[in-house]
Amino acid sequence: MPVVEVRAYWRHESRSIGTGSKALAMGLGATLVAGIALASAEDQLEAIPGLLALIPAAIGMRGAIFGALGSRLATGILTGEFEPRLHRRTYLGRQVEASTILSIASATQAGVIAWAISAALGLPTVGLLDLVAISLVGGVLSSLVLFVVVVWMARRADKVGFSMDDAGAPIITATGDLVTLPALLVATLVLQVPVLATATGAVGIVGGLVAVIVGVRRGDAVIRRVVRESLVVLTIAVTIDVLAGVVVESRAEEQFDAAALLILIPPFIANCGSLGGMLSSRLASKLHVGLLTARLVPDRLALLDFSVTALLATLAFTGVGVAGWLAAWIVPGVTPLTLVTTVSVTLLAGAIALPILALTAYATAANSFRFGFDPDNHGIPVVTATMDLTGVICLVIAINLLGASA
Repeated sequence: MPVVEVRAYWRHESRSIGTGSKALAMGLGATLVAGIALASAEDQLEAIPGLLALIPAAIGMRGAIFGALGSRLATGILTGEFEPRLHRRTYLGRQVEASTILSIASATQAGVIAWAISAALGLPTVGLLDLVAISLVGGVLSSLVLFVVVVWMARRADKVGFSMDDAGAPIITATGDLVTLPALLVATLVLQVPVLATATGAVGIVGGLVAVIVGVRRGDAVIRRVVRESLVVLTIAVTIDVLAGVVVESRAEEQFDAAALLILIPPFIANCGSLGGMLSSRLASKLHVGLLTARLVPDRLALLDFSVTALLATLAFTGVGVAGWLAAWIVPGVTPLTLVTTVSVTLLAGAIALPILALTAYATAANSFRFGFDPDNHGIPVVTATMDLTGVICLVIAINLLGASA
């Protein structure tokens, strides 16, 4: 497209770009805390085999479920269905109920799949019930925080008029990263009482099955549709996220022996998910209101939205590199790489990841809409799960190409 047209669109979307940039910056600070926590929790990760494989799934599910919730609420605001009152019969209340069902089901599912894949690949892991107990307790604790954040944002967006499509995904993803990892580490305390861990794991498996049955058979059509459409997508997403965790766990010593690179994992993956989530949410809203047509080949408006994502990605991945380099000086025992090396790694990895997230976001939104599904239910879960795995791989590729590993 002509550069003049792209610049004109950027000027037209200047408020959205500003809102998105601020949200990404806020998210970067939160995810760096998660990165520092990950680099500092090495002993605890080694003491509980299988936990590292669970972390991307647990974090990814919080982002997928609550990012999709934010996207649906953004669409509800645009279409006039949203009302701020939290009641079982209101649009907001039904969306929250559906997300509660999905949170319980996915927390159990993440523990089961993480254990199954780790065991199948011969990786060391704690018992099934122990891993489910950690996933369930950590999922419940982090979900409580995210419910408060998402509902507050939706009410604020409805009142003030800012776009949830631009700010929702980065802030929700960052909050999920910030609270889920500490929640999982707190949840590991349940293993100190073996009987409690076993009981919690058993309750989690039964509770997850009950939640699925209740959700798919719910009398309310809105809740039933959200649960039914989301369960399949979230199952695939959990599996992809666990594979991402296995990649990190199996290659941690080889590729991330420099703790300064380990710090980059949460903020880099979070920014991939945030950018993909923002694009997915924008595309879904435009499909709902008729500004976009669900075509095989993206039209000009979709391509212009891609260009906005590319601009935000350049800023975001530069910020990840700079902030990651600064954070490496904070963690005791970490030897920082040079600033140029760190930023080069994140920019190269981001350049590899950007086309993947853009194509994934568009293909998911367009195809789900074409086949009669709600793109708000599919876009963010699919793109965040895809980027959780490919983001790690892109980071590994960039590290190898630049010879940055210690």
